[in-house]
Amino acid sequence: MKDKKNYYITSAIAYTSAKPHVGNIYEIVLADAIARFKRAQGFNVRFQTGTDEHGQKIEDYAIAAGITPKEHVDNISTIIRDLFDLMDVKYDYFIRTTDEDHKAQVKKVFKKLHDQGDIYKGVYEGWYCKADEAFYSDIQVKGGLCPDCGAKLERQKEETYFFKMSKYQDRLVKHIQDNPNFIQPESRKNEMVKNFLTEPLHDLAVSRTSFKWGIPVDFDPEHVVYVWIDALINYITGIGYDADGNHSAEFAEWWPADVHLIGKDILRFHTIYWPIILMALDVELPEQIFGHPWLLAGDDKMSKSKGNMVYVDDLAAVFGVDPVRYIMLHEMPYERDGHITNELMIERINTDLANIIGNLVNRTVAMINKYYGGVLTVNTVTDPLDTELVDAIQNLIPNVETKMETLHVADAISEIVSLFRKGNKYIDDTQPWVLAKDEASSDRLQTVLYNLVELIRVGGIALEAFIPSTSQKILDQINVEDRSFESARQYGRTPLGHKVIDKTEIIFSRLDKEETLAKLTVEEEPAVVEEVVEEITIDEFKKMILKTGTIVDVEKHPKADKLYVVQVDLGSKTVQVVSGLVEHFTKDELMGKQVVVVTNLKPVSLRGVQSNGMILAAKDAEGMDLVSGGTVANGTQIS
Repeated sequence: MKDKKNYYITSAIAYTSAKPHVGNIYEIVLADAIARFKRAQGFNVRFQTGTDEHGQKIEDYAIAAGITPKEHVDNISTIIRDLFDLMDVKYDYFIRTTDEDHKAQVKKVFKKLHDQGDIYKGVYEGWYCKADEAFYSDIQVKGGLCPDCGAKLERQKEETYFFKMSKYQDRLVKHIQDNPNFIQPESRKNEMVKNFLTEPLHDLAVSRTSFKWGIPVDFDPEHVVYVWIDALINYITGIGYDADGNHSAEFAEWWPADVHLIGKDILRFHTIYWPIILMALDVELPEQIFGHPWLLAGDDKMSKSKGNMVYVDDLAAVFGVDPVRYIMLHEMPYERDGHITNELMIERINTDLANIIGNLVNRTVAMINKYYGGVLTVNTVTDPLDTELVDAIQNLIPNVETKMETLHVADAISEIVSLFRKGNKYIDDTQPWVLAKDEASSDRLQTVLYNLVELIRVGGIALEAFIPSTSQKILDQINVEDRSFESARQYGRTPLGHKVIDKTEIIFSRLDKEETLAKLTVEEEPAVVEEVVEEITIDEFKKMILKTGTIVDVEKHPKADKLYVVQVDLGSKTVQVVSGLVEHFTKDELMGKQVVVVTNLKPVSLRGVQSNGMILAAKDAEGMDLVSGGTVANGTQIS
């Protein structure tokens, strides 16, 4: 039986297709803040995250880069862990779906579900989203586009194993009705029930035969386990679940999870497929699945195709880690999408962090040093002006706990900032500089400053879950010894005679808007002009290997608006070419085009993306057209 003081939180495991953007990293920082807060409250916390490493998209990326899928995921998983470390994320366990113990359990789970009749073999025909690794029925699809991400879908037909979803549908619906907090926020629950559970569920395709980069089905090795089944099971394999019932002690200690933290775009997989899998395995369901909104760049979802990707390491290099954590957590509402722009981030740092929090700390410590040599000895001369502030200090922790209990994290942070704002107003109202001119008011001035020290102490401790490094810097300024969460529940814990730091450290500096915007603006690479302009000899020409191919995928370059990242099928392999075709063709116009590629060019990195060839194109006053190999087979060499 799980101890009530044990708290198990998970984030969705990051997909290893490419470096994650700030919207992806938001989730892990959010999970970290919740985990830190629970630890501060005295809970035994297990925070698990990791990487999702199988699927067709991974295989395609690896082929394009000329490396093995394992080499690809090793590289991206390392990048992801480095970003988590950069953002001061303290997880307890990092699982990879290529871990051998996880793979062994996925095989056993698949066989168990098959043996008990929940999985059967059939043929799938329908729509497939390569971007999401998701299947869709004709009813769900309009215009051949993915209903979740908007990507162009592929029509596929292949042999597959299916999971009997409808067998458990009524039981799932009852569980949702009986447990109103199972899916949160409420709007997410309503969306799932209305869109998926009011009609009979379609059986779910749970294996693939069209690619090999996945966990093989033991009893039918032509099939690999569908990536979503593989990925979802991580929440229990990571704590020692065994399909044969020989669970580790950790499984009983931590399961069921208190909260699965996920993005709203993968809600269906976590609130429908995952509970049904658990029901079929006779495993208790998690307490809550929380689908957070998206962090948008301006008004748009971040994506390679839109060329609006923002990365946390770039932001942290300009703003610092804690300011980026603060912006991510504070700018994300409970249900609605959050919006960030460079201008908004600068404004938020200058107002909340520099003017309100940093300014209060610096003013208070400076006055204590100026007027009393850094030591206060009196705190008894009160005034009605003190009442509101002291009440706010005493109520801060209960108010923050109330917000965090329902995962209203942005609102919890606003409670803390509001207290610091009250502190600045309190200085304006009490006018310490006026009190300092009258020696008879000395005891009153010390009481005012003591109240401010207590505000900084309690507010600084409350900030630890959200901006941990800054929290410690704030507490360092007033030399706090007891930094426990429990100590922040009580006003008056700072002893008289206690000395603050001699010279204050600037917690946050105000940013110059234009200077900061310049640092955040990345100059674009000039478009690559793919035409031969110099005369060459016949011998030089013979050195070039020209092959025919078909464009099978097109994405915008993540760091250059004028470049595409194009995947070209050359028959025996797929190559990746970075090409300056954005001004001449839309992505849809390029998809499926027959082209000629120079395949033996030395690979080059263009703005961080490797290009392994050149697409031949012809340009005149009327525009540009691609050189085509006609109807010959992909990979045919031109001579």
